[in-house]
Amino acid sequence: MKRKSLFCSEFILKSIAFFVLILIISSFKIASKKYKHIVKVKVTAKDILGNPNYLAISYGGYRKNTRDIQPTIEEVKQDLKILASLKIKIIRTYNVHFEEVNTVLKAIEILKKDNKNFEMYVMLGTWIDCKNAWTNLEPNHNEESERNEDEINEAVRLANKYPDIIKIIAVGNEAMVKWATSYYVQPKVILKWVNYLQNLKKNKKLSKDLWITSSDDFASWGGGDESYKTKDLENLINAVDYVSMHTYPYHNSHYHPDFWMVPQEDNSLPEVDKVISSMNRSIEFAKMQYNAVKNYVNSINPKKSVHIGETGWASSSDGLYGNEGSKASDEYKQALFYDAMRTWTNKDRISCFFFEAFDEIWKDNKNPSGSENHFGLFTINGKAKYTLWKNVDKKVFQGLKRNENTIIKTYNGNSVELMKTVLSPPSK
Repeated sequence: MKRKSLFCSEFILKSIAFFVLILIISSFKIASKKYKHIVKVKVTAKDILGNPNYLAISYGGYRKNTRDIQPTIEEVKQDLKILASLKIKIIRTYNVHFEEVNTVLKAIEILKKDNKNFEMYVMLGTWIDCKNAWTNLEPNHNEESERNEDEINEAVRLANKYPDIIKIIAVGNEAMVKWATSYYVQPKVILKWVNYLQNLKKNKKLSKDLWITSSDDFASWGGGDESYKTKDLENLINAVDYVSMHTYPYHNSHYHPDFWMVPQEDNSLPEVDKVISSMNRSIEFAKMQYNAVKNYVNSINPKKSVHIGETGWASSSDGLYGNEGSKASDEYKQALFYDAMRTWTNKDRISCFFFEAFDEIWKDNKNPSGSENHFGLFTINGKAKYTLWKNVDKKVFQGLKRNENTIIKTYNGNSVELMKTVLSPPSK
């Protein structure tokens, strides 16, 4: 009887312990759900790409007309706070051979330490070019520059140093498109370095969650000329974690203007309606290029995702896209394009790195009026272009500055003066 009594007591104790354990587990699950919003979860490229809660933009912090004068950490922190106020959470950079990228990464690190809720990630660009690029010698497009290796190795170092910030490495920027006559390479060069990075991931020398891509013109990804559709490109499509393609209706307003020009049946419309119709066709043009790439990529690999690594619209130009050219350049058209692209890509869960955050006047330093200097949503002095006027009205930028300047509207917010700069496209 005594043994039986001991057995019963042990059974009761075990039952109570089991019941308590169940209560603890249940309480933990309830608490986890209740406080899920404050639990820090590691964010990966897989979580970011295609997620409209992670808006993307291209970023360069240069204030002067030369890259010899690098932005400071404080200047970059100013910029990042401005972008964060717009719900931008991932920025794209283009190379690692200037100090700027180190400054950007350090600035993000500091902001994260100062504010645990600050969230900003990086698509780290590496610049790839051919042998003899940017020299007086004839570019050799079948061989690569020796310094490509240095670029990749530095990207690896930075990715391992800042794994919580760098989520994507892009091998090359418009490095395969053949109109880049100064520096383009064959797809086999990009493939070589993509495979190299993927092997580092397999061997645990890079994070397995780091995504590798190449960011290039829609044609380079098989969305246009048949000459690009090679076996090396097929292998590259299979090698990258996703495809990053560029689409620029803005530039095509000059080079392939049929979609852009006003058809005869619209000639009687008010000027602003002609503009709106042309901008609607511009969005359809971008969708056409995107779908052409997606269809080709998915014919090679049905599971491969496609995102927009670059698109944009300059607000000013004195050249091919200005008043003597396609008349594409003004802040009103830029705003229409930006809003429509965000609406489309957010709805279809396509990441879209809009080019770009701030004007950078080094890009065409010999011609201050050149379009390359005016792709920013903000001017060099931090004025918000028409795209962002509504954000100024909502006081989104309150307390924020660029240099010593508070964020105010261009044209002093005078929409009548703004619309005087808006010209309808040429007629067919």
